[in-house]
Amino acid sequence: MSGEERRAILFADVCESTSIYETAGDAAALAQINRLLAVLEKQVRAAGGRVVKSLGDGVICVFDTADDAVRAACEMQQAAQELGTSGTAPLRIKVSCNYGPVVMAQNDVFGDTVNVCARLMSLANAEQVLSTRQTLEALSPGLRSRCRELYETQVRGREVPVAVCEVVWRGDVDLTKVDLSQEELGADASEWVLKVSYGGESYVVEPAGSMRIGREPSNDIVVPSEHASRQHARIFARDAQFLIADQSSNGTFLMIDGSERELRLRREQALLGDRGWIGLGKTAANHGDHVLRYRLERRSR
Repeated sequence: MSGEERRAILFADVCESTSIYETAGDAAALAQINRLLAVLEKQVRAAGGRVVKSLGDGVICVFDTADDAVRAACEMQQAAQELGTSGTAPLRIKVSCNYGPVVMAQNDVFGDTVNVCARLMSLANAEQVLSTRQTLEALSPGLRSRCRELYETQVRGREVPVAVCEVVWRGDVDLTKVDLSQEELGADASEWVLKVSYGGESYVVEPAGSMRIGREPSNDIVVPSEHASRQHARIFARDAQFLIADQSSNGTFLMIDGSERELRLRREQALLGDRGWIGLGKTAANHGDHVLRYRLERRSR
């Protein structure tokens, strides 16, 4: 077993592979996915990395530097996009990468850096590359300029939240800057509050406040649903942002307006964004007595 080293870890996974097998048939889908994975592995080698192992319809790779991993991630997304041909549905991938200390042993890789990378993969959308602030800080200036911070999320077993960043791999994208800086928000940040609606009632989370949600009468918002835990979740403000922390048995489902996918939090926390839906113990997609609506509002002075 070798000692701890600093490496960049990359996860890549084919999106919606189950539906591809159902639509195209097992043989055709397997051939199409294997063709894509071969192309992705070629991009990994070209960037100076190597595939540690394959997991179903994805790969785990290791690189010496953060630059190598991010370049490979961008090239992999570009290759997947170009591989789409007439007569077959184009395959889409999601990629995550993280730089930090790892332990290499028996042709495998272990450690907190790997665990965080796996968490990023679970958060990524199709055709997206997610990374972390610590990876961004290890990048050269040119690559760093193609990254933006999105939100913070909690990873099981870690006390400090992970700052999630996106690597914009398309060269022609009109990039919207996501600004999480409290200093740049300035005095106007105190004018924003979070309004939560449930059961025909509205509740307000102050800029420095918090709110408890759950089935017990002692909560600030009582949700008498069979899917909700007694003390299910807490909404709180931090650095002029509003976050939700899950404390439940069944998880908290977060559907942010404009996002392609719903997050399921299990003893984790996430940034709420401007507006969306919160499901206690069950998906928020179908609404119901376990679902709350929230939105940011500017409070009049």
